[in-house]
Amino acid sequence: MKFYSTNNPNHQVSLAEAVIKGLAPDQGLYMPERIPSLSPEVISSFQKMNFQEIGYVVMESIFSEDLSKSQIKDLVDHTLVFDAPIVEVEKDVYSLELFHGPTLAFKDFGARFCSKLMSLLLADSDKKVRVLVATSGDTGSAVANGFLGVEGVEVIILFPKGKVSELQEKQFTTLGQNITALEVDGVFDDCQRMVKEAFLDAELNKDLLLTSANSINIARWIPQALYYFYAYSRLPKNGKKVAFAVPSGNFGNIAAGILAQRMGLPIDHFVAATNVNKVVPDYLRGAEFKAMPSKQTISNSMDVGNPSNFPRLLALFGGDEELLKSHVKGYFYTDEETVAVMQEVFDSGYTLDPHGAVGYKGLKDFMEENPGYQGVFLETAHPGKFRGTVEKALDINLTLPDRLEAFMEGQKKVQSLEKDFGKFKEYLKGLD
Repeated sequence: MKFYSTNNPNHQVSLAEAVIKGLAPDQGLYMPERIPSLSPEVISSFQKMNFQEIGYVVMESIFSEDLSKSQIKDLVDHTLVFDAPIVEVEKDVYSLELFHGPTLAFKDFGARFCSKLMSLLLADSDKKVRVLVATSGDTGSAVANGFLGVEGVEVIILFPKGKVSELQEKQFTTLGQNITALEVDGVFDDCQRMVKEAFLDAELNKDLLLTSANSINIARWIPQALYYFYAYSRLPKNGKKVAFAVPSGNFGNIAAGILAQRMGLPIDHFVAATNVNKVVPDYLRGAEFKAMPSKQTISNSMDVGNPSNFPRLLALFGGDEELLKSHVKGYFYTDEETVAVMQEVFDSGYTLDPHGAVGYKGLKDFMEENPGYQGVFLETAHPGKFRGTVEKALDINLTLPDRLEAFMEGQKKVQSLEKDFGKFKEYLKGLD
């Protein structure tokens, strides 16, 4: 299988190059040259399979030309070591709980797959790989823990100072070993910009082997499709249409769901739910796509003003903007609306984190406008990761899982960095 750049379909590379490079030289994102199709019979058979068995079938359909069956099995087994249950919150409304992994966030799936695939592809290389990561919260913790101790790999995480929750910070700033955290005096978009510039800097790439573990990397992005197949297989088959609502920041997660749909998964509609960083919802409602400075909110992992994966959304629909808009509906919500939803759902017996709350609200609004659906919203992180926000909103004392408590006891170790690519380049050039 070849992988092409969203900026130039004629630029095609191997799986290894797409994963190790992360970003195409023309700043495009890599996409598979063709999207495999799974038959209705195969998808129906998933109802009788466990998560791992579904994973083998889906990943083999994509990677069979490049990886052996045993390698694919190793990848899936390494990735899917925790569940992603759907929980009925109310009639026809289900939460897809993606927070049962090591760092209690959905990005554990992609980070574990990415680290394992990179180790397979780099098994014969004697050159150290530098994984550059920009994070607005959960990406940093998932990637840091996914790559912790992986031989031959050094992870460098850039995060915006004062704009990541304390617990999220602790999950990637206390690990040490091969994990370095750089605290940037700026916003997430500054971190993301500097990482992209590093990948495109000829001098740096001549001396260093740089790659990404953000969702721009296909090895982080593609495996996220697995939990859409799994969730659908566990939904009641009651003749109703199916909608998935995805709290969205960089839009990799919803793009993975659309990839699953393009592969044959019968999802009827997607809801892209955001906070006030509403570039894509505005676009879906008819405005021109225009990147904007990000605004800080209580759902900080979605504080993205220039979503990296937007080109993938278009590519999945063959560049047809109207087709995209006919499959995806966009909604956005203020912090006040998010808190109100958290309170409402808590009163009915379920605790949402601020991101899941945005997804739930988007799903409910969509279903109100479009009767006859059952829906799934993605609960992307454990409420304990946003303890202060959740406790304040719900007026409760939240008990943290033991894994999160353990992170809180660690000592934060960071280096400060200005939001200037020149300074970041100097730092990278100083690495041995």
